[in-house]
Amino acid sequence: MAALFAVVGPGVLAGLSDDDPAGITTYSILGAKFGYRLLWVLAVSTIALIVFHELGARMGVVTKKGLLALVRDHYGPRGATLALSALVVANLGTLCAEFAGVAAGLDLLAGVSRYVSVPLAAIGVSLLVLRGSFHRVEHVLLALASVFVAYVVSGLLAHPDWGATARGLVVPGMPLTRDAVLVAVATLGTTLAPWGLAFIQSYAVDKQLTVEDLRYERIDVIVGAVLTGVIGLFIVVACAATLHVNAITINDASDAAGALKPLAGHLAATLFGLGFLGAALLAACIVPLSTAYSVAEAFRQPGDINDSFAKARLFYLSYGGMVLLAAAIVLIPGAPLVSILFLSQALNAVLLLLILPFMRRLAQDPAVMGDHALGLAGKLTTGITLVLIAASVTALAVLSVA
Repeated sequence: MAALFAVVGPGVLAGLSDDDPAGITTYSILGAKFGYRLLWVLAVSTIALIVFHELGARMGVVTKKGLLALVRDHYGPRGATLALSALVVANLGTLCAEFAGVAAGLDLLAGVSRYVSVPLAAIGVSLLVLRGSFHRVEHVLLALASVFVAYVVSGLLAHPDWGATARGLVVPGMPLTRDAVLVAVATLGTTLAPWGLAFIQSYAVDKQLTVEDLRYERIDVIVGAVLTGVIGLFIVVACAATLHVNAITINDASDAAGALKPLAGHLAATLFGLGFLGAALLAACIVPLSTAYSVAEAFRQPGDINDSFAKARLFYLSYGGMVLLAAAIVLIPGAPLVSILFLSQALNAVLLLLILPFMRRLAQDPAVMGDHALGLAGKLTTGITLVLIAASVTALAVLSVA
């Protein structure tokens, strides 16, 4: 148990941070629009999350390098630039969604203007990561992750139909409409987010895990991914049991929290809002950290939370620059916060098609991974996941044009 607790961090944080405001908004829309019918998409996405997060952690532990460092070593500056560009675009959209979540959460709970809440959140997360030690940062982030229990309680208070929940999880079915496919693609993109893949690999390196820790790190990854899926499930069923059955349309998760109040009680709505705010703050710390790791690796510069600013200047400037830019975008008057929250997740799924092939090829190479290279089962599961993502993105493109 001591060995397990010593390695806990990368899997739990990378997994739970996927249940960020953009994810919560996506799951809320899924439940409100389609009830329990698309829960199987969440189940498939959670399995894909386990497969690729375990692979990312394994690559970090075995090679002692982050994803962008490996891409640069084996595919040169051009390959690193392509992968980094995809990550930065995906991360910027996602970080805007986190600050939009902070704004929506504090407005819902306390009526605080986003022109107050967003700057305070940006300063807070920057001070935590840029001024703290690795272990202090990790402990604060793990404590923040405890807010997700609010969604389990909120879901139970909504009194969902557990029979319909079970059917939705195991019986695939989907209306062949653009809206349904868009929600499915967004669910996949928010669960298996590009930033999470880069983060978990770099964080495993930063945590200085060894090959001997791998079996415990797999437990960490599985627990984090399963918790992500379970929390997503409770968000979906809370909205399915209240909003869907009453034909209430929502645009984002803060709408869902407000709509829950008369249907499931004030406590359920408050818990939903608190979970939304806590999730936003957790992810707002981690997404720019994923970006900073990737930028430093791509340019072969030091990138460690314990490094001083003088030693890891590019790492810290990347973190601060990403936070500043995302906060500024969210503060633009009339910025479409709902579109940022939801559509950024569909974009994530598209950008996965640029990042996952690099990751899969590197993981198959015995020269990179030694005895820990992907075996036949790993090749099949990662290959099937890639095909599913490509098929869903293609279907969305076809239905959008039709």
